[in-house]
Amino acid sequence: MNLTMLRETFRQALRNIAGNKFRTLLTMLGIIIGIMAVIVIVGLGNGMTRSMRDSFASMGTNTLTVSVPGFGSRTVDVDEMYALADENPDLFEAVSPVVTLAGSVRVGRSTLDETTASGVSERYLAMSSRTVAEGRGIQYVDVEDNKKVCVVGAYVARVGYGGNALGQTIKVGADQYTIVGVLEAKVSDPSSQEGSDDDVVYLPYTTALRAAGSRTASSYTFTLVDESLAAEGKAAIEQKLTELFHSSDGFMVMSMSEMLDTMTSMVNMVIMVLTVIAGISLLVGGIGIMNIMMVSVTERTREIGIRKALGAKEKTILALFVIEAALTSALGGVAGIGLGYVVSMAANQVLPLVLTDMELTVSPSPGSVAVAFGISVGIGILFGYLPAKRAARLNPIDALRYD
Repeated sequence: MNLTMLRETFRQALRNIAGNKFRTLLTMLGIIIGIMAVIVIVGLGNGMTRSMRDSFASMGTNTLTVSVPGFGSRTVDVDEMYALADENPDLFEAVSPVVTLAGSVRVGRSTLDETTASGVSERYLAMSSRTVAEGRGIQYVDVEDNKKVCVVGAYVARVGYGGNALGQTIKVGADQYTIVGVLEAKVSDPSSQEGSDDDVVYLPYTTALRAAGSRTASSYTFTLVDESLAAEGKAAIEQKLTELFHSSDGFMVMSMSEMLDTMTSMVNMVIMVLTVIAGISLLVGGIGIMNIMMVSVTERTREIGIRKALGAKEKTILALFVIEAALTSALGGVAGIGLGYVVSMAANQVLPLVLTDMELTVSPSPGSVAVAFGISVGIGILFGYLPAKRAARLNPIDALRYD
């Protein structure tokens, strides 16, 4: 088929579609809904993946969290964990004990219910990519001398002290601590800072151990030289702790990057299942196209007979009906893509009102749009081929006699 005939075939297909607007709209409905659902679901998956990556990035994907409750009467000394990091400088950049205090945090007579208080080393803030906005961070001498000093988050400074926290005291459990530093805010929305990374109190881990009445920390954070070394770093820690405990029951090592990969895989699996379910409507739309094309072949039997009597070849008749089916499906795909973007924008306005604790957006990707459009055209060709083949094989004499 030459270019002129192909152009004329397209024109005829468009005329036939325009001549039955309402029927064509009903035919495209399954395609429109299916493509819209695929666009929104894939966009939701992209948004969930981005939200998880942002959350894990704030915790540090180059970190390992080691929980060491102990095994029997055997525990791990802080110096042993520091020695482990020193023995593997090619894997570990730094290590810090993390001691969580269970007591309530009080400012004057007010209790900050969601505020977390943790004992850490002088390197922890840098390991966590936290910046001190006012004053100073925890120093080595604070750890060595068990000083009762602390660094507070921006939320604590604002709510508890009206922004003038430096030099004030704060009570954690039964002890009072002098605030020597205020951290730079991490959460942009002030209304959602309670319980966030800005609602924290950090003090020297030695001071926290004394307040908790414990000799050693049960949790440690390691930072890796490179995120790609997570598996090797985890293996080195597990090997060392297994040697110390003569068992693998006294500890647990968690890699943030591995957790992120696992959760991303789970999200992708759920999105894939939902996409397949949404694809069922595309199948229904394809069946609708096949049905309407069968009706069209029946209605145009005499026209097909005339075309064949005038010398039209089978491939010309076949192309006419296949192109008409493909155009119908493609137009439905374009409408579905447009509707998908409209629904995505509406969801982006509603989700922040519903999900106040996390940022989640529906973000359709150009790749998913291109695939959706390709699928819509492919469905038209696939389900339009059988009716087109039937039309192409009609006997011209029988077709001319058809009433």
